Amino acid sequence: YAFLTLFEFSLLLLDLEEHYFEPHTAYNLTGRGPEANRQTSGSLKICSKSIIFEPDDAVKPILKILLKDCKGIGAVEETGHNPFIESKPACILIETKQIYLIKEENVVAPYKYERGEKKVTFQLEVPGKTEDVVQILLQLHRASCLDKQGDQTAMVAAILQSRLARTCFDKNSFQHVTENPHMECVAEMVSPLVTNAGHVCITDCNLYFQPMNSYPDLVVQIGLHSVRRIYKRRHGLRPLGLEVFCTENDLCSDIYLKFYSTKERDELYYYIATFLENHIAECTAESYMLQWQRGHISNYQYLLHLNNLADRSVNDLSQYPVFPWVISDYSSTQMDLLNPASFRDLSKPIGALNTERLERLLERYRDMPETRFMYGSHYSSPGYVLFYLVRVAPEHMLCLQNGRFDQADRMFNSVGETWKNCLEGGTDFKELIPEFYGSDSSFLKNLLGLNLGRRQGGGRVENVELPPWASDPDDFLEKMRLALESQYVSEHLHEWIDLIFGYKQRGSEAVAAHNVYICQCVCLCFCSIEDPDQKIAMLTQILEFGQTPRQLFVTPHPQRITPRFHNLSATPSLSSSELSPSSPSMESFEDLTEESKKMAWSNMNKLALQSRHKIHKEAVTGIAVTLSGDSIFSTSQDSTLKMFSKENGLQRSMSFSNMALSSCLMLPDDKIVVCSSWDNNVYFYSIAYGRRQDTLMGHDDAVSHICWRDDKLYTASWDSTVKIWKCVADDISSNKRTQFDLLAEFEHEAGVNTLDLSPAGTLLATGTKEGTLTLWDIANPLPLNQLTCHSGKIHKVAFSPDSRHVLSVGEDSCLVVTDVQTGMLLATVHAEQEQRCFCWDGNTVLSGGMSGDLSVWDLLSSKVIHKIPAHSGAVTCMWMNEQCSTIITGGVDKQIILWKPEY
Repeated sequence: YAFLTLFEFSLLLLDLEEHYFEPHTAYNLTGRGPEANRQTSGSLKICSKSIIFEPDDAVKPILKILLKDCKGIGAVEETGHNPFIESKPACILIETKQIYLIKEENVVAPYKYERGEKKVTFQLEVPGKTEDVVQILLQLHRASCLDKQGDQTAMVAAILQSRLARTCFDKNSFQHVTENPHMECVAEMVSPLVTNAGHVCITDCNLYFQPMNSYPDLVVQIGLHSVRRIYKRRHGLRPLGLEVFCTENDLCSDIYLKFYSTKERDELYYYIATFLENHIAECTAESYMLQWQRGHISNYQYLLHLNNLADRSVNDLSQYPVFPWVISDYSSTQMDLLNPASFRDLSKPIGALNTERLERLLERYRDMPETRFMYGSHYSSPGYVLFYLVRVAPEHMLCLQNGRFDQADRMFNSVGETWKNCLEGGTDFKELIPEFYGSDSSFLKNLLGLNLGRRQGGGRVENVELPPWASDPDDFLEKMRLALESQYVSEHLHEWIDLIFGYKQRGSEAVAAHNVYICQCVCLCFCSIEDPDQKIAMLTQILEFGQTPRQLFVTPHPQRITPRFHNLSATPSLSSSELSPSSPSMESFEDLTEESKKMAWSNMNKLALQSRHKIHKEAVTGIAVTLSGDSIFSTSQDSTLKMFSKENGLQRSMSFSNMALSSCLMLPDDKIVVCSSWDNNVYFYSIAYGRRQDTLMGHDDAVSHICWRDDKLYTASWDSTVKIWKCVADDISSNKRTQFDLLAEFEHEAGVNTLDLSPAGTLLATGTKEGTLTLWDIANPLPLNQLTCHSGKIHKVAFSPDSRHVLSVGEDSCLVVTDVQTGMLLATVHAEQEQRCFCWDGNTVLSGGMSGDLSVWDLLSSKVIHKIPAHSGAVTCMWMNEQCSTIITGGVDKQIILWKPEY
């Protein structure tokens, strides 16, 4: 969670929109009861609306005095009989009509208070600062007593800016003495419900934030090289926010900054964007839509990205990420994800799901003056977010509700009851939050032992009551995730996106879809309001009722075209036969072949090692196998082609030159092995005759990779070209010299390290030493698409079986998926180590890395789902048969290893 850890003191003890200026070590000289005439040491916090005293003894309560409750603030001589203080320096005397007592016994609970005329005396550890502290308190007290809220806010803002202007960023905080600062400005770091002012500094390698009060740290530092995503944010209805993520898919960012001018925000944004180069180009709604459509990111990931792009952030409770209710059945003992009746209608907003309630709301809507709305509260607001999260964020709830929890019967007591109220309640139209589809179930459990009250039936508010189909909170979240990624939701999610982020969000389409909420037009008219009090009222309304996300799509959102989710089979109540679209008797032979491939890929994480063979003196570079699978050929940097017989274990060795061989392949006739070499040549080896049959001297530098299709040989070379040669198979198979005709030549800017042909043989993908991926139409020597998708050498490229995508791996430890049609980079997966080779089915990847492990990747979640120890050094090449039932890997350890998926 992005919520603050439970400290004794936190900014959540402040009022909303309050600033924490400075701390002072001090003593509270006002004893109560048996502690009279005893001093209490602690820290005095000077804030814009209050004075807070945090005792060093965590058992004692934190004292909070609102400045508006004060009748007098001044410096006085200490007159008590305290044996610990020899001299009698000036103290701070505060006369107030109310004192709040918070976190007594260090327990998070509703605030207590003492009312009546009180006098509280504080002694600063540094007496010389007493007069200065009194002056700032008097100044803030005057602000708190102004009649208009707008005048109060303006005066406090002037005091804050004055304090910030008198200080600057301490450059002694730089990580390196050689860092060059680019810009420095003042800003506020944003956390849920609170902000903290300070100085921002960005250098050529780091972003820094230095709070003016040193809370909670002296400085926050983020390395620019670790930044993965940045978003401009609308904060307080103004374009002043900037959020920085150092991870790809996490809910929580690393820092959220609110600037005082859009110009400074934009300057910092573009500086980081320039540093990141290609990263920022990926962060568009359209690019994520394409990834989602083609099944490369999950429904959960897509919704997370859309929320991010629409200004929703876990650091801003008024714009917390919104996720849909997708299940409508919370009473059955089993969840049936194959039954459409189990799901909510995603084409309608929550308020329109109950037709009877909707009719009542529409009747009221028709009688309203302009500006009309159908729903008086939003589907997301700070109150709704904390309704769900009160068990893990109790201090946030106390902050939002002036030190009180909600009534016990109105809390989040049951998932089923909450859903029912969202369907039937007259003012309850809330959707869900991402936590319902995450992996941390603590928000459903009262792990902190909070006293949240008793319900009318007498029971205490403890853990959330779950549906009968969930055995425990973790099981509940797992089944909610299954539901979100189900076939039904994948087919209908675009309808809900139209309502929340799309063309049905506003205007006549919103009216027609019964999707009109209060505050829907606030952001459009906010900037035109000049009266400060009206602006504050509008911000308060947003905080109470919520606001609509930024509109991302103005036309209907397309449906998902390739939902590739097979996780329904993980549902305990379902069997694989129930999931089959047709009976086995109806399947063709091709279907069975496809089914066997799917079965093999689904068991790729259960690879069984068959045998190991150390047959080379240097790293293995290529593997080819006869159709029968009995004979295995391999090339190596030791310049030899080796033949290994699985039947009898016999080996044969052939050498064509004294330079490394880079790859090999078997021709369709099963009689010729073709090898590429660093000596610029391609060699044809006859299995029947046991000797070199022919040599193609085709390049001016090493031949790095070769492919064969329809009597044509494709050769890639470090001389920056790929060439297509016409070869006659009959001539090659006979004992005759072969005629090689050059059909085409494809020029590149750098040496070509790898290539692959599409399954249909019409497209070519090439990867260079400088990280450039190029897509070519075989019939045309001009590139279709070209992009630099790696920061170093590309080791391997391969088309997906449907030819829609290309996967590439490179020296930068990234796995990159590119859309063939658009040339758009769809996904970048950052691995822990460099991957050298792989096979894939369009979703699951089996790759070999530098450590010698094989990794099984799920590209939908961008995660390694299994690791298999394999070689003692880098895995350099990989071969898989057409049925995906046999895998052979080669490595730097000079071995080839045979594997089989276990069923």
